[in-house]
Amino acid sequence: MGNNLAMTDIPRRAVARTAKLASLPLGFAGRAVLGLGKRVTGLASEVVTAELQQRTAEQVFSVLGQLKGGAMKFGQALSVFEAALPEDLAGPYRQALTKLQEAAPPLPAATVHRVLGEQLGRQWRRKFREFSDRPAAAASIGQVHRATWRDGTEVAVKIQYPGAGDALVADLNQLSRLASLFKIIQPGMEIKPLVTELRARITEELDYEMEARAQAAFAEGFADDPEIHVPRVVAGTPRVLVTEWVEGTPLSAVIADGTAEERDRAGRLLATLHFSGPARAGLLHADPHPGNFRVLPDGRLGVIDFGAVARLPGGLPAPIGRLVRLALAGEAEAVVAGLREEGFVSGGPIDATAVLDFLLPMLEPIAVDEFHFTRAWLRAEAVRLGNPRSPAYQLSRQLNLPPSYMLIHRVTLGSIGVLCQLEARAPYRAVVHDWLPGFAT
Repeated sequence: MGNNLAMTDIPRRAVARTAKLASLPLGFAGRAVLGLGKRVTGLASEVVTAELQQRTAEQVFSVLGQLKGGAMKFGQALSVFEAALPEDLAGPYRQALTKLQEAAPPLPAATVHRVLGEQLGRQWRRKFREFSDRPAAAASIGQVHRATWRDGTEVAVKIQYPGAGDALVADLNQLSRLASLFKIIQPGMEIKPLVTELRARITEELDYEMEARAQAAFAEGFADDPEIHVPRVVAGTPRVLVTEWVEGTPLSAVIADGTAEERDRAGRLLATLHFSGPARAGLLHADPHPGNFRVLPDGRLGVIDFGAVARLPGGLPAPIGRLVRLALAGEAEAVVAGLREEGFVSGGPIDATAVLDFLLPMLEPIAVDEFHFTRAWLRAEAVRLGNPRSPAYQLSRQLNLPPSYMLIHRVTLGSIGVLCQLEARAPYRAVVHDWLPGFAT
């Protein structure tokens, strides 16, 4: 594919984008990300001035914004930490992130038609009654067009940018340079296996046929569900995905303007999707980003992107539920033994009581019958876990994240970020009780 691509194929070409990222002196990029990480984790306000912070935010996000694919995902992952920022500094980040998530320049119609011809056959127009050349939305490595399928079904047609694969691989290689951010968020983590795992999962998102299979499994698992709606797949090829159109209020609008009742309901349904997906579809929806959800007029939560999933044919791992239950019961030694067995604790002896003190505040949302997620709660947790002088930070240096748990961890963090943006109050303990294996005694 590579060199003979028209310059219009990828709105911003890989070469230019890579050069742009490379042009950030590594020292500055490192410092910028360090500043970002410190602020995200709520520490060192005396070191990082608000002005530098704003410049750092704009610089890092402008670079991430130049990238497609992997970096877009990386930016979205960072955006969940936005809720953890002190309010006086959240402004510039929010603006930078909003810019990052806005649509990329659209592909020219001729390129769109060429991809449709390659993927659906030269007579592709016969498959549609109507097709709009103007994109309705941007996807992370493509764009979405609204159309009417030949049987009259209103559909969303997701079209991958030509050359997105090459660009994505280049982006992922560049992203390894930003791995120090992960180090700041979780100092004890072994980064290399995680980056490898992240690369494998993100590369999967290039294959829309794989996404079609995941979406079909979810659609079957949630068929006729009164609370969660998964649109069915109409057609899928490696670079084009056609699914039922979902009309509804974007979750970002619910975050911004929803009533307390609407936000509470959306939060409960989001938690239900994440905890029940593995049991009902054998899959975990692994991209809890507000852009992937709509609230339908009848109140159901519509889920519109299945590019990132974790395959869990046996459901969520039972040790998680068992260890959470033991932690809430105060069984410190049993918790440490279980964590060691699963690979979360490597190396020498560890203080079991300290481990419990580390975990219990995080488990507060399911220690009570009803919990209210707030940005303030998330900020307090970020400070507790991110301040080098705190016992939690010291202890976290002895903990590791096994690659098999990476997506579960990422989804949990991401979901909590969205719940805090929603400021949602709900009976999360009951959701976990119903769907997390090993949690209910």
